[in-house]
Amino acid sequence: MSKPIIALLSLLLFISCSTKTVPPSPTTETAYFPPITSTTWETKSIASLGWKQTAVQPLLDYLELKHSKGFIILINGRIVIENYFNGHSATTNWYWASAGKTLTSTITGIAEQEGLLNINDKVSKYIGTGWTSETLVKENLITCKNLLTMTSGLEDIANGDAVDSASLTYNADAGTRWAYHNVYVKLQDVIAKASGQTWNNYFNTKLRDKIGMDGLWFASGNNNVYGSTTRSMARFGLLMLNKGKWKNNSILNENYFSAATSTSQNINLSYGYLWWLNGKSSYHLPQSQFQFPGSIIPSGPTDMYMALGKNDQKIYIIPSKKMVVIRMGDAVDNVNLAISDFDDTLWQKINALYQ
Repeated sequence: MSKPIIALLSLLLFISCSTKTVPPSPTTETAYFPPITSTTWETKSIASLGWKQTAVQPLLDYLELKHSKGFIILINGRIVIENYFNGHSATTNWYWASAGKTLTSTITGIAEQEGLLNINDKVSKYIGTGWTSETLVKENLITCKNLLTMTSGLEDIANGDAVDSASLTYNADAGTRWAYHNVYVKLQDVIAKASGQTWNNYFNTKLRDKIGMDGLWFASGNNNVYGSTTRSMARFGLLMLNKGKWKNNSILNENYFSAATSTSQNINLSYGYLWWLNGKSSYHLPQSQFQFPGSIIPSGPTDMYMALGKNDQKIYIIPSKKMVVIRMGDAVDNVNLAISDFDDTLWQKINALYQ
């Protein structure tokens, strides 16, 4: 073969290789948002991401073994994995448990940006005095921000999760102690009073309906719990991955979003405004004053922020990977804690998809 022909073939091969279609990186491609009034949702294949197909089944087997009901992974808004287990389906509602605290956090931010409240104001400004059994001086130390950050100072063990005034007793001055407490639900009363609407109506019009979620709030013990499909939980996760924006619509302002998903006080570094934060140097757990060293989920991404609920309801959001991960189901090991070793094992299996 002559040298000119060889040179021509080499050039053609170079052009062919140079123009080969390369899947867009999830970190650079345009974010996708599913339609508000449709069940249509774009998908993205494992192969297009360069992930390992062989790691998918071990992940799904583990989820099924651990009593999961719904599981979704989104990359930049597109569904990569969606599976249902143990009699659950895409149209079945399930409770969020304490993962729904992040809904209350988000609505609080929306109410503040509308000028209805200021989170630095005392709670009694909105719902009146006597909502606790503390002295007026101590009660007036408790701000809306204290409820968002679990630093109300109210007793968290002796009276359980009860939020009637007789059960809300003094333990420490507001802002001086971090303790996981159901009293955050008083923010829903604050918002109802400040907006002049019911909590449900304000929530539906300002958040749920704007991003196409389904579901509703229902009473459960001393709490107000949200229930929805797994995809609706994923919609909320997608909103928060995009810093409170849905397409070009700003639902929640970015300043509040940033504060909500950052360390909110200097006691529990792994807690924002009702959001859990991974990758910090220490953390506290519910019903404990012990400071644990290291990250909450050692195998999880360090930039991950999380909504974590009883019986292992999970929303994991990872900005660096444009990823949202949803898990709904029963308690994985008959333990009713928001955080368990399930998280670390699950993330080892998720990591195996792309590492």
